[in-house]
Amino acid sequence: MAPTTVHIAHAPRKVGAGAFVYEELTDWSRLPAPYRLGEVAGVAVNSQDLVYLFCRTENPVVILDRNGRWQGTWGEGMFARPHLIFIGPDDSVYCVDDVGHRVKKFTPDGKLLLELKPLNGPADTGYVPGDSKSVVRAGPPFNRPTDVALSPTGEIYVTDGYGNARVHKYSRDGELLLSWGEPGAGPGQFEQIHGVCVDPRGRVYVADRKNTRIQIFSPEGAFEGEWKQVWWPCAMCLDPAGNMYVAEVGGTFMFGKEARLDQPAARITVRNPGGVVLAEWSAEDAGGVGRFFAPHDIAIDSHGDLYAGEVVHSYSYRQAPADAPVLRKFVRVA
Repeated sequence: MAPTTVHIAHAPRKVGAGAFVYEELTDWSRLPAPYRLGEVAGVAVNSQDLVYLFCRTENPVVILDRNGRWQGTWGEGMFARPHLIFIGPDDSVYCVDDVGHRVKKFTPDGKLLLELKPLNGPADTGYVPGDSKSVVRAGPPFNRPTDVALSPTGEIYVTDGYGNARVHKYSRDGELLLSWGEPGAGPGQFEQIHGVCVDPRGRVYVADRKNTRIQIFSPEGAFEGEWKQVWWPCAMCLDPAGNMYVAEVGGTFMFGKEARLDQPAARITVRNPGGVVLAEWSAEDAGGVGRFFAPHDIAIDSHGDLYAGEVVHSYSYRQAPADAPVLRKFVRVA
């Protein structure tokens, strides 16, 4: 089936600041019937600038080129609930299934290569679904893992996650090497640990979402520092200069079903290697009026363009408009 025509148009507004100014593309991508995106929980870009979307729909992995042209889909029936996605330097695709308590590694066309999963069912941490404070003890892998990333030498880091408070480090062939973390708000403690990113020096950045910070660790799990005042971070990616792009879902719906407009709104930030904010942007109207912005994952391509996957419907308890965007592309213009 041939894809439908892709229409590309520029939005009237620019976002960002300084050397990080972007223009958002609207109507950037269209899928052929009957495919749909649902919510785009994860987004990643491979070495060919193909954009992999991890979607909460019947066609979980959707592949587009950088112009939004449909390249295919796979993964039907393989996941209980798609969460975040990561692509390694060899273009292997790592998918995190939080409800399924699994991390799976695939070839670019969807052949399963490796599966990380609990040995004896989900870890017993006291977790009550939906209540991050119910995690009263750390456990082994996994209880609703959230993200995955690779070290420069190929070790696998997994954040675990919604129902646990641990980071697990595996060898490239899936042997568990070490784990660290426990519930709490101190150094090396986590509440709703959500995303992980590893820099070229091997330092591990962890999005400690409910503690509104990013913690930084050595490859062995030693605490090295933290960035505070991060508005409920979900995911991170790096550019070649070491600048970090952070998807921050904000606090509008972090306290229940009633929108809290007194809380910081969702945003994307660009930070230097020391965590200083170089640029940021958010929705024009966090209260709705056709504009919900719930960035859940973020990726950058070789041209410096950004892609943000959104979970606007689940985050807003289905209060977002039906046509609220679930995928955004920002083209760098400065």
